[in-house]
Amino acid sequence: MFVDFREYVIDDKSNARQALQKLDALSSKDSRTLFIINEEGKLLGTVTDGDIRRGLLSGREISENVNLYMNRKFKFLREDQINAEEVKLYKGLKIHLLPVLDSKERIVKLIDLKQVQAIVPISALIMAGGRGERLRPLTDATPKPMLKVGDKPIIEHNIDRLIKYGVEDFYISIKYLGKNIQDYFGDGKSKGVNIKYIEEDEPLGTIGAFRLAPQIRHEHILVMNSDILTTLDFEDFYKHFLAINADMCVASVPYSVNIPYGVLELSDDLHVTSLKEKPTYVYYSNAGIYLLRSKLRDLIPAEGMYNATDLMDDLIRSKRKVVNFPILNYWLDIGNQQDFLKAQMDIKHLEL
Repeated sequence: MFVDFREYVIDDKSNARQALQKLDALSSKDSRTLFIINEEGKLLGTVTDGDIRRGLLSGREISENVNLYMNRKFKFLREDQINAEEVKLYKGLKIHLLPVLDSKERIVKLIDLKQVQAIVPISALIMAGGRGERLRPLTDATPKPMLKVGDKPIIEHNIDRLIKYGVEDFYISIKYLGKNIQDYFGDGKSKGVNIKYIEEDEPLGTIGAFRLAPQIRHEHILVMNSDILTTLDFEDFYKHFLAINADMCVASVPYSVNIPYGVLELSDDLHVTSLKEKPTYVYYSNAGIYLLRSKLRDLIPAEGMYNATDLMDDLIRSKRKVVNFPILNYWLDIGNQQDFLKAQMDIKHLEL
């Protein structure tokens, strides 16, 4: 998703011939666009083969400065003002590489819009410290998050899907055989993201490690279990969270219960008020995926076990807003042998 922009930049003292040579070196790439910068690194414009061709046809010389050929009306994002709707607009315009600029107009990264579903400005905490008792003996030598579903570990499916939604800051909470996970992902640079690890000396529950996450860059953070397979649309999840102005949004799985008999509806004094024939009731089960305000970290106790359900209870008691987001896409919690086998079959048909 994030591209090494150094091979796509050229300084403003170069001529058109040099620009063409550099563009030719990009012939194996999906995009043949150069970003022209000055000596301070400020982005001045862009140039493509087509720009140079049109300039030559209008009478310019190939030895002339590349600035004479460049497009000054380029699209870009501000590092501190990334907007999901703006990204969607640029995808619709078929823009391939989109520069992200800092306050001094310097490129800090290039986003490959062909590789992203959206840009969701959040950090992510993935809980990966569990023992996986119900999956033994598979987890005797391999931590549950590293069990392969298809051609890669469960946790990697989740990381790669989040990357498609523009997430680049990851925290992974580890305990049981955690070094296996660290050795596999390292600092995340191989995927173009940043990964930091939170080592649990003792089990901290399903969200207790959140209090140990350092330097959370974004206002909001996604917390999820590592042993989930899902096609959840994280952009829709995030937009729902913002629209309701929630403190915490809990993803859920709708679960229908069919009653094969007529059900009496009763008043407090046991009078029958109505009869429902073979009704279906829908309940919402916790999916192990949460969006919350990063500042809620301060509410988590400094020591001991603390679960996401504890945080929900505390927020509800203090009249904070906790909301539900039903997952209507695919979702599977790989908690036992049967579900693990199901995942091996399902992955053949999923687009994660």
